Amino acid sequence: MTSPVRKAVNGCLLDFRLTPNASSSSVESAYIDGNGHPRLKIRVTAIPEKGKANTALIKLLAKSLKKGKTEFEIVAGKQDRDKSVLIIGDPDLLGPEIKDWLRNL
Repeated sequence: MTSPVRKAVNGCLLDFRLTPNASSSSVESAYIDGNGHPRLKIRVTAIPEKGKANTALIKLLAKSLKKGKTEFEIVAGKQDRDKSVLIIGDPDLLGPEIKDWLRNL
């Protein structure tokens, strides 16, 4: 399976399928969606109202990847379950770091 991680000019992009209002928050396995795109499954306990689920997503990613919340930006899908998040930084350094993180999920 291909990775849900893509290089960008100013960082790396991660593609997700977010499930809000879950019983617990967690980063789960990668899968191929119906359009053939690799995505990570992420669950958050926050409700999908007024950006609360998006905020919970960023908080969970920051904690899991041990980075500051300001290093993450939702660049696609703010109002959708399918999202792309930019992790700001040097893509040549971030790429291997994120791929190691994915292997340890």
